Amino acid sequence: MRRLYSTYITAFFSISLLALLIWWRAGSGNLLAEPRVPGLDNRPDSGAAAIDVTIGEFFELLATETSSSQHNWPRFRGEDFDNIVKDPTPLADSWPAGGPRIVWQHYLGEGHAGPAIYNGRVYLLDYDEDEKADVLRCYSLATGNELWKRWYHVPLKRNHGMSRTIPAVTGKYLVTIGPRSHVMCVNPDNGDLLWTLDMEKQYGTESPFWYTGQCPLIVNDVAILAPGGTALMIGVDCATGQVIWETPNPGSIKMSHSSVMPYTILGREMLIYNGIGGIAGVSASGSDAGKLLWMNTEWSPSVVAPSPVKISDSELLVLAGYGFGGGRIKITETGDTYTATLEQKHNPREGIASEQQTPLLTGNHLWSILPKDAAILRNLMVCYSINDLNNPVWISDREMRFGLGPYIIADNKMYVLTDEGELFMFSFGGTSLELLARHQIIPDGVDAWGPFAIADGYLILRDSHNILCVDVGKR
Repeated sequence: MRRLYSTYITAFFSISLLALLIWWRAGSGNLLAEPRVPGLDNRPDSGAAAIDVTIGEFFELLATETSSSQHNWPRFRGEDFDNIVKDPTPLADSWPAGGPRIVWQHYLGEGHAGPAIYNGRVYLLDYDEDEKADVLRCYSLATGNELWKRWYHVPLKRNHGMSRTIPAVTGKYLVTIGPRSHVMCVNPDNGDLLWTLDMEKQYGTESPFWYTGQCPLIVNDVAILAPGGTALMIGVDCATGQVIWETPNPGSIKMSHSSVMPYTILGREMLIYNGIGGIAGVSASGSDAGKLLWMNTEWSPSVVAPSPVKISDSELLVLAGYGFGGGRIKITETGDTYTATLEQKHNPREGIASEQQTPLLTGNHLWSILPKDAAILRNLMVCYSINDLNNPVWISDREMRFGLGPYIIADNKMYVLTDEGELFMFSFGGTSLELLARHQIIPDGVDAWGPFAIADGYLILRDSHNILCVDVGKR
């Protein structure tokens, strides 16, 4: 009897422990949470209630230092929006055993925002987690000294990083978009605040769940922004902060993580935006600037990070993550009317795709890192002909997997950064790459997704918490 009683007690506690474990795992989902794997997040609903902030409220001058550079990287994807460096500075063909020299380094709030470089200064949006503030930082390219910062309080919850956007800068203006779609325009020399705009409040923008990833654009001293909401796109006079045109949004396209790209299509200057719910083309200049020229809602992924790439005079490559893949948009003109047709659509196992970075176009070839959904080609660098988006003409070594990290071409070389912070340098052969060097540039790097910037032989790169200036020049 005593033995039977002991058996019941043991069984009772075993069942209770099993039930407790099941409840523990299924309860809040946080106690035994799986570590996050890049790209495997659930696809969440976007949008949160607008909040009251005083954009750009605070400023601090930290140092006075003369700075200059011969070349610039003034915005997302560089001077010509192609992520190809035109700067003729010779770059090293090899690195010493210890890797390329790190010129300077700073610790940041968690995020993936890339830098812009102008006149010897590096501009970066950061999120100060202690102050709960969106911060525009200005560093010296040569020394890394922080010269000034402008910031404002905006409470955010950690959500795989906070900052994601790259400033746009000219000789007179610098425009940023913060994590909750707050826009600042400042003087790039001294940080003076010129104007601000709250797109959530003014246009009903639904900032994406992982916070704003759209990078601003300045064309002829007009800031181009895509709020989604009540206006698909707007143009703001950088000198005054006045909205000079607004594009209607009949398709109710929402803000995505993609950025507006200026392309000439069929001889017409257009601003192309791939939002949530569709892709659209807007007149970029003339008396009808801001006019909606065409829209296609057949291409409608739920998560979009890559920007559209012009692959011919009338065609765009469009890409999206989470299994959506890629497609080809064909634009035709009849009189004054434009039509955009989805000519091709394929999943990541069938052709070129990308989860985060925007592919490079060199001549008639496209370069991309394929996402995790691409089966055996996942996370590999691939090259496709623009005439065949389904069959790669070159594939990188299967022993080298690059994750979601950035890539850029400079001085006939391609630089690639893995999620873990390993930097690769390849010689660029037009339709193939040959490994020249590799180095773990960020020890224990995490989520190194932020886009590169290069000027005067200095490569700026980052992971989720560290920004580095690396000397890749042939000194």
